Amino acid sequence: MKIGHLIVPAGDLDAQEAFYTGLGLTTRFRDGDRYAALTDGTVTIGLADASQQPVPGRVVLSIQVDDLDACLANVPGAVVETGPHERRALVSDPAGNPVVLYERLPA
Repeated sequence: MKIGHLIVPAGDLDAQEAFYTGLGLTTRFRDGDRYAALTDGTVTIGLADASQQPVPGRVVLSIQVDDLDACLANVPGAVVETGPHERRALVSDPAGNPVVLYERLPA
């Protein structure tokens, strides 16, 4: 298990990317006007337009796990979705903060 990334809402992806790269982060990749991943070499920030936000308008912690089904065994009601790159479930921590748990799909 490892922290995958923090998903940050980005209304203007170009402006957000310029801001964070101006602070010294490096762009790892960009998916058009939908999503950009920036890093300091250890932690990744995902800048996401509305279509890529698991919880609109909220910063969301994303945690990569090796076995999503095993991780969710004690999380009643979790719904698993499959995206283009991973299987994921949106859950909430005890304080109500959104958390995405995901496992990468085989390449």
